[in-house]
Amino acid sequence: MGAAPAQSAEIIAEIRVHGNLITPEDEILRLADVRVGMPFDAATTEQVAARLQASKRFERVEVLKRFASISDPNQIVLVIMVNDGRVALDWSDRDGDRTPRATRRRGPHLMFLPILDAEDGYGLSYGVRFAVPNPVGSNSRLSFPLAWGGQKRAGAELERYLDRGPFTRVEAGASISRRKNPFFEQNDDRGRVWFRADREFTRIVRASLTTGWDHVSFLGQSDSFSTVGAAVEVDTRLDPMLARNAVYARAGWDHLAFGKSDGVNRLFLETRGYLGLIGQSVLVVRALREDSDRPLPPYLRPLLGGMANLRGFRAGSAVGDTLVASSAELRLPLTSPLSIGKLGVSAFLDTGAAYDKGQRLGDQRLERGVGGSVWFAAAFVRLNLAVAHGIGASTRVHFGTSLTF
Repeated sequence: MGAAPAQSAEIIAEIRVHGNLITPEDEILRLADVRVGMPFDAATTEQVAARLQASKRFERVEVLKRFASISDPNQIVLVIMVNDGRVALDWSDRDGDRTPRATRRRGPHLMFLPILDAEDGYGLSYGVRFAVPNPVGSNSRLSFPLAWGGQKRAGAELERYLDRGPFTRVEAGASISRRKNPFFEQNDDRGRVWFRADREFTRIVRASLTTGWDHVSFLGQSDSFSTVGAAVEVDTRLDPMLARNAVYARAGWDHLAFGKSDGVNRLFLETRGYLGLIGQSVLVVRALREDSDRPLPPYLRPLLGGMANLRGFRAGSAVGDTLVASSAELRLPLTSPLSIGKLGVSAFLDTGAAYDKGQRLGDQRLERGVGGSVWFAAAFVRLNLAVAHGIGASTRVHFGTSLTF
């Protein structure tokens, strides 16, 4: 039996370079130490990529193997794709030549996002958020919010979305803030550090774990406490403002530890239902309960009133260790479902009460507010103007807005 014919070795028949805006192709080939006619083996692509990465000239490098010929599989095309990173056009005059050229951008890549939020009872907050993309890998962001007005706040926040592992998103941050409590009409000065981890099981089911530490100055006294908590959400809405035939539910618990004193457990429960009626009209019903197993310090007591839970009463009209509220609202969009921005009107009835630990809900007077609103919703902006009459109280105008990205 004759010997088997020797198998031909693969060779690099062609080299293609893509993505380079600053670094010349000849320089890339020199750094890669590769040329046409060289043997190709299973380790070639990894070796070439490693040499280019080691040069620290590129933000990303990818090297691929392709075949140059169908008839001869030993002829290999080596495809080198590089990303020079952030570049800018240089229009400076060079000996009379004003042809622009690409140059590497210096300094951090900063993004700027506006902050605009009007919260009933606290007023208008405005400012800017500075952000650095991808500081700790892809899908991460380091941001520095600076806000003034109703809530004065400065902080640093780091977040990252994860492709694998037990969590989908993690976030950590630190901040200092000041805002006036609308019930006590005193400033709440707070320093805070926190960590949060989220897990998205499906598009509609999410859970989160949180921990943090707060230092608070309020009513002439200072206090510190640590927090650990968990929450789970079920949300079938595609758009919170324009949801239809959808539900939202959230259950949360946290434990607050105040030095050597006994801790406090808090429970948050909220449900919302959205039922489509005739045309574009939607009936929205909501139920909310916030409770604790021990009396809360004044700065942690939930507030009753305003756009948050009881329209027709000012925000902070009452406080307590327990808050219960419910509402029924008929929403009617006035614009086409295909419009980018949606304009609509609503009619609503709100009820609610806040009371201290040891008291019973059955003994409380449920306040009621009735009224209507005009609202506008687009991709990143929400505006809501409501006029409501508090039964047995007065008629009030409530306004809220938010700008989110």
